[in-house]
Amino acid sequence: MIYKRLLLSIILLLFLSPATTFAQDRSITSTIHPVGMAVRTFHDTSRMNWQGTASRPLETVLWYPAEKTANEDTVFVGPPNQPLFIAGMAARETEISSALPKYPLVLLSHGTGGSALQMMWLGSYLAAHGYIVAAVNHHGNTAAEKELSPQGFVLWWERSEDISTVLDKLLTDSLLGSHINKGQIGAAGFSLGGYTVISLAGGLTNRKAFNAFCNSGVHPACQPPPEYPALLKDFKQIKDNSRVQASLRHSNDSYRDKRIEAVFALAPALGGAFTDAGLTPIDIPAYIIAGRSDTIAPISTNAMRFAKGIKEATLVVLPGVRHYTFLAPCTKAGEQRLPFVCKTKNDANRVAIHRRINKRALLFFNRVL
Repeated sequence: MIYKRLLLSIILLLFLSPATTFAQDRSITSTIHPVGMAVRTFHDTSRMNWQGTASRPLETVLWYPAEKTANEDTVFVGPPNQPLFIAGMAARETEISSALPKYPLVLLSHGTGGSALQMMWLGSYLAAHGYIVAAVNHHGNTAAEKELSPQGFVLWWERSEDISTVLDKLLTDSLLGSHINKGQIGAAGFSLGGYTVISLAGGLTNRKAFNAFCNSGVHPACQPPPEYPALLKDFKQIKDNSRVQASLRHSNDSYRDKRIEAVFALAPALGGAFTDAGLTPIDIPAYIIAGRSDTIAPISTNAMRFAKGIKEATLVVLPGVRHYTFLAPCTKAGEQRLPFVCKTKNDANRVAIHRRINKRALLFFNRVL
């Protein structure tokens, strides 16, 4: 009864055949480019790192359409001698394709404790179809750094500033800046990255609402994540730090970046951190995809919560899909070291799911950008 308002904007899929809908849509049969890949280490000079020793690092991975002569290699995630995930295929530091003078841009935000490369399955697909894509490693909340920081896991709104700052830097980047169409910018994110793009779209975080949500029952979002089991203990030790307190005072601010014209959220988290009024300001298209079997960000309090509150939202719920299905495919080493993340028993085929999500993302961004 409570979700009757969603009927016009929600699609509950029992999974379409790949031969239907997608193959018939001409907008996804455009030129396929080799994928170029580059890495930039930007810095936000207006914010310090969590150690207070230097400006905030924003290591960013870029994917883009490359010239036809580019030679792609497999990119892995994890230790070089024993990688844990297969990220995708790309040609490193190659020239951008001269097929068009400018390309649309999509900014990517990874999940809790993840990394930019975990989003490559989506980023490289969009790049192959004519997009420039940039994924940032969120400082203190990424496996790409040597240490995790409790601030990076608790002060979620800092991620929104990361994306906006990276966008500033990209527009003047020597390789790609002049090739970005400033009027065609979108954002996509997974899990806490889904929260991030909803914040960038104009959603207002409300910590009091989140505390009340946590007090209403046992919710996964209110517990330390598997990536950081000591989070609450560690944060308690530094919560009175002046930098932490300064950030907390800005938690309810708007982080709307008006340059971003549409958002694509995968298994978005922290639905309990938004009131109805906090989602009302979002007036750009939002496409939300979530898994019915997600126990990390359950759809009832997250994806459906966002779809209910965002005016121009479309929600797709995929049966048989868990939270970590949205991560890159695992290697054999990954399956052994990270069985919870890489579990395949009773799990939907990860690569097949990614293909279908990729096509939906491309259709969405082609339409709205």
